[in-house]
Order: sequence, then C-alpha cells, then structure tokens
Amino acid sequence: MTAAKKTYARITTKTLHEMKANGEKISMLTAYDFTLGGIVDQAGVDVILVGDSASNVMAGHETTLPITLDQMIYHASSVVRGVKRALVVVDLPFGTYQADSKEALRSAIRIMKESGAHAVKLEGGEQVKDSIERILKAGIPVMGHLGLTPQSIYKFGTYTVRAKEEQEAAQLLKDVKILEEMGCFGIVLEKVPAALAAQAAASISIPVIGIGAGSQVDGQVLVLHDMLGMNKEFSPRFLRRYLDLDQLLHQAIGQYSADVKASNFPSKDEQY
Repeated sequence: MTAAKKTYARITTKTLHEMKANGEKISMLTAYDFTLGGIVDQAGVDVILVGDSASNVMAGHETTLPITLDQMIYHASSVVRGVKRALVVVDLPFGTYQADSKEALRSAIRIMKESGAHAVKLEGGEQVKDSIERILKAGIPVMGHLGLTPQSIYKFGTYTVRAKEEQEAAQLLKDVKILEEMGCFGIVLEKVPAALAAQAAASISIPVIGIGAGSQVDGQVLVLHDMLGMNKEFSPRFLRRYLDLDQLLHQAIGQYSADVKASNFPSKDEQY
C-alpha cells in the first residue's frame, strides 16, 4: 500500500519543498483573471503563474516583451482575488530587472504590494544574479526560469529546444545550482532535453517545474489557454490539450446568435 499524500490547506514555498522531498509532483498552470484564477484554484492546482504570456493570449502580441509592469499587476491582482489555496507567482516583465537591480527590487515590491501575490518569477541565471539577490534580501520569494527564456527570443531567434549543446547544457546545470544557493524557492525549466532536466532536478533540493522538459522533474506547468484548446495555432510537442474549448465556444456563441436572430431567446420563461 502507498502512503496517503498530505493534504495542504494552503500552498506556500515551504509546501513546495516538502512536496519535492516527499516525491509528490507539483501542478502549475497560468491564469490571468478572477474567474479562471478561481476555477484553477478550486480544481486543486498547486501553483498559479500569472505569466507574461498574458501578452500573447490576452493581448494578442507576438512575444511576451510588450506587456508592462502595470498590466502584470492588474492581471495578478485579479487572479489573487479569486484564489484561496494556490501559491500565486507573478512574472517580472521584460525591462523591469535586467539592467538595474534597484529597479528589479522596486518592480518586485510593486507586484507584491499592489497585487497581493506571493512570489515573483524572472528569467535567467548568473547574468541576473544581482537582481535576484536584491529581491531576496527584501524578503520576496523568487522563482527562477532557465532553458528557453521567452523574453530573450530575439537573441535566440527561435523557439527551438535549448541546451542541446554541451556548453549550454553545462551552463544550465551551473545556473540551477546558483539559483538554489542564492535562495530561490523553485525553478521553471522550459524546452530542454528530458535527460538534462532530470539531471538538473536531481542535483538540487528545490523544486524544478518543467514545460517541455520531460517527466523526471518535480512538476509541470502549461499555459491555461493552450491546455484548454483555445489556441489552435500553437501545437508544440509538449502540449497536451485537455479540452477543445475553441470548438465548444464557437458552437455555444453561434447557437446564441442564431437564437437571437430567430427570436428564440429570450423565451417566456426568461422574461420578467
């Protein structure tokens, strides 16, 4: 018989460390508004990421770069109001931490104070060490993000798998150690070879959450709109669609429009 998993009334950074130590996988999804944030939370997801992917799925931008700090705070505060159990992590958007560690701290403080979120996430390892250290010293939990880092897409020039070459793989393994030693509570690894991700997760005591990084990490994250099938144009290998919501929405909205035009809505029972 297997031991029963511990029930957590509220997920904290300490909880995530316990989950890794106990071999319990961590579920993580994005959310950007009150309604879906509440649904994701009630469904039992452990971590909700208010991702800068809102730039793509909510605002229609090609990349994550255009979204602003004010916009991230708006989305984060909306999600937080709908959440009772999950840990809410918010992305620091492009331009708020790369150049100046003092600006990084100011940005992180604004997110925490104005949204009520529980932690921030930022991309990069050794090159953003000063920003991470300054934020952590202020008592703000930080999650790292390595591998494919979408805010650097114009440097990479492609969304292909990262760290396939020996030098980049070695730097990634170095960076996961640096992030752990600095005090980050977890790391997202995006689009790296599964064997490398497994090695990285086994080398540190903090949780590693994968997206396109295989199954031998400590948890998984997906963009909510992608896994619900709302974005038909995005079909990477790592994405599993759990619902064809695009089709269901088209059917429901189309039926509503047809009912209105045919005077079938509202019915007598739907009037005062």
